[in-house]
Amino acid sequence: MNPWTSSDEEAATSREDFEPYQDSPEETEDEGLLQADAPLRGSQRPSLELDHTLRRNDGTWKEHISGRIPPRLKRAWAATVKWAKGPDPPRIYSIEPIFPKIQHAPLALLDRYAPKKIHKFGLLLAVYFSWLLAFSLVLWRSSFAASIPGYGTPVRLGCYARYWNEKNGCGINGDLCRPFANATLAFRCPADCASAEIFNPHAVGDQEVVYKPLVVGGPTDNQTGFEDVLVNNAVYRGDSFICASAVHAGFIDDAQGGCGVVTLTGEQPSFTKSSRHGIKSLAFDSYFPHSFGFLSGTRAACADLRWPALAVTVIFTTILSLFTTSPAVFFWSIFVSFFFHVALASDPPNLTKYTSLLSLAFGRFLPACFCAWVTYRYTALRSLENLTAQFEKTILYLGPAWLGALNNYTFDKLPLQRLTPHDIKAQPGAIPALITVILSIFFIALGQAWAFRVEGRMPRYLAIYGIFVASLLFFVALPGLNLRIHHYVLALLLLPGTSFQNRPSLIYQGLLLGLFINGVARWGFASVLETPSSLLEGAAQGTLLPAVSVLSSGVRNITFDLGPLPIWDAKQKVSWDGISVLVNDVERFRGYADDRSYWPGERHGGNYTWFWDRHEPHAGADEEREGKVDVLPEYFRFGYMSGSEVGDFGKAGKWEVDGGWKKMERGPS
Repeated sequence: MNPWTSSDEEAATSREDFEPYQDSPEETEDEGLLQADAPLRGSQRPSLELDHTLRRNDGTWKEHISGRIPPRLKRAWAATVKWAKGPDPPRIYSIEPIFPKIQHAPLALLDRYAPKKIHKFGLLLAVYFSWLLAFSLVLWRSSFAASIPGYGTPVRLGCYARYWNEKNGCGINGDLCRPFANATLAFRCPADCASAEIFNPHAVGDQEVVYKPLVVGGPTDNQTGFEDVLVNNAVYRGDSFICASAVHAGFIDDAQGGCGVVTLTGEQPSFTKSSRHGIKSLAFDSYFPHSFGFLSGTRAACADLRWPALAVTVIFTTILSLFTTSPAVFFWSIFVSFFFHVALASDPPNLTKYTSLLSLAFGRFLPACFCAWVTYRYTALRSLENLTAQFEKTILYLGPAWLGALNNYTFDKLPLQRLTPHDIKAQPGAIPALITVILSIFFIALGQAWAFRVEGRMPRYLAIYGIFVASLLFFVALPGLNLRIHHYVLALLLLPGTSFQNRPSLIYQGLLLGLFINGVARWGFASVLETPSSLLEGAAQGTLLPAVSVLSSGVRNITFDLGPLPIWDAKQKVSWDGISVLVNDVERFRGYADDRSYWPGERHGGNYTWFWDRHEPHAGADEEREGKVDVLPEYFRFGYMSGSEVGDFGKAGKWEVDGGWKKMERGPS
């Protein structure tokens, strides 16, 4: 007690020290007095906590989850997030030119002779006009200038063009693929058709052709009836590639392509094999109703000028790359010139009319421009802005871009035409090539991920690629559809990962941009989701194969037991109600269970039977009088049908000339 304090002050202090608790300042003194038996109100209720002055807090769901995570894991996750965010401040990549005086020399030269913007703009228009004029003249010379006297303007053929369809696509006796003879066609073939390969197994009798040019036949010493008019007396089976056959016959040059006239030579009794001009043809020791050869003296002075057109566009893009620092001018100039070069010159779609080719190219160009704008805005601009390393840009960006745009001469040579399990297993070298590609992409991705971390953009791009991966997994899970990653899709997926201004990113971005252009200009925006039938079009579908047996066999006729119809295919979930028979790869019979008119003979034990007389090849009058008509072997293949839909055909069985039967091997053809 302070000795200087009065008794009245002490009493006031005592009252203040023992003033009762009030819930709020507004409460009166009387309302705040506690009585022993007074009802509890508001904060006067007892607290469940140890400290009655604290309110209860249940926490959020995040806090509940966080409380259950071990501290060590929390610390590891925090360290990972901090590492992923990168250094603070982030380090932005920028290319400092090597030998800057040399690399800036084109810019100094331009500033010396065209110091004003209007001068530079005029030069740019002059360069555009020069390229357009030169490129158009080369295309006109390559596509419109030739004419074959007496036969007119040649029709454009692709490297895979042929007369005959797969399986039973030509109908009974091949009637849908007529005429067989007495018809000619003036044609134009592109360059490099000797490398055109067939990617699905194609039956030639009991042989199979796959991953090689489809050429059956060639020059022969036998009488063809056209010895005086055909080049080298070379005849080819109707299912052969026309342009590859022309190269094999020596009629056109593979490096330049060419024009000429093909003539149909009707049924031929056999076809000989040979190796000529880099192509190995197959032999076929029996007849085929459709054949062709090339008329002597009709080769026209035309050539595929894709290489001169390439030189024109390479010079144009190189000049632009060296003399401009504008990202927009550089990017859009190479995009437009590359697109039309691929679509019209280096890898055009297989269309017979050039006007149709132009229409298709412009139809694909506009949607491709939208994808290119997105790529430029969010990827290429970061890499090209303020870049003055002119020679490095030309070598590291433009060079790989040409490698991608010329995919049909570069990466298309890899044995990875279709990334399906069937093709990967069947094609020689596909598995090592696929492993190499995957490892390359993996290590490149690691390098690009590090670059994202250095620039402080890793979390954002991890989210973007997480969305990409989730979308792909969703597509994979869709029933009844298969995911197919075309190379234009692969380019679009990987391009965002190259948005840096460093030398590796220039290489990757140029390469991916070229691949995108090649994919869209050549094939269009093909769907990433395809049905199994369209994905494996022309390949074996895994359908049920007929169980066929021979009831009787002689030199002149043979009878088959085709089994019961209809038959249920549990794997394909389809009922096969018909059967098709190919003789020497030509459909000779088609019968259905619901129509007895297809089956003239008696049924064998409830099964359907079919009878065939041996075919006699066409012979000349002298041969018929002398009785020298040859008896030839015949090859039989059988496949089920459901309405007009045809399943797989089995491998061929051989009916020998002496009447013996060589049983077919297991599996589809």
